[in-house]
Amino acid sequence: MHAYQEGMPILSMIASFQEKDEGIEHQTEMPDGIPGPESLPSTADLLGKYDHPVARHWAYERPFDIRHVDPALYVSAKGDKEPRNAVWMKTFGPMPDDPELHRAALAYASDYTILESILRKHGMSWITPGMSVASLDHAMWWHRPLRVDEWLLYVQESPSAQGARGLATGKIFSRDGLHVATVAQEGMIRIPTDLKNKVRGAVQSKVLQHQMRKADRG
Repeated sequence: MHAYQEGMPILSMIASFQEKDEGIEHQTEMPDGIPGPESLPSTADLLGKYDHPVARHWAYERPFDIRHVDPALYVSAKGDKEPRNAVWMKTFGPMPDDPELHRAALAYASDYTILESILRKHGMSWITPGMSVASLDHAMWWHRPLRVDEWLLYVQESPSAQGARGLATGKIFSRDGLHVATVAQEGMIRIPTDLKNKVRGAVQSKVLQHQMRKADRG
């Protein structure tokens, strides 16, 4: 399948399908010791105080409630520099009882945070000065029935990054521990190396720091 926008190709997709069948079965176990989503801050809790269009969009206009297990990378990169990331996610409202709609919605949401496993390894947040990030290739496998209007745990890791590209993989579990889907994505991650963009990035960083201090003061 090919998708076009204003006459330009923006997406190419290959999909395969299978009829229900009986066979052998096993799965990766859901990690232990993960705090429940109710104990974690929402994106609105973290970004709602910032008067910035991107912050407002992420906080209030996305259809999914995203809650980071480790400190979120929206405005800072705290915690261990390990190539791992985990989030709980679900839609804000109920969804119709259509399995295909739930799978499609999960495909949409699977792109939100998977590259954060790469950023976390290098101590970078989404506002790293001058950084450019884009999804390049995205693959997904649905293993078992799921509902996106119930909490799902998305566990991500990055095995490699090189040449301004990084690879990330993710496993998605239902709250009761079923491994419902697996994701792999390669992304472009560029940080400024020339003087002009380094200076531009430094200016952006100062402006953002001023905005964050202002927001923190209320």
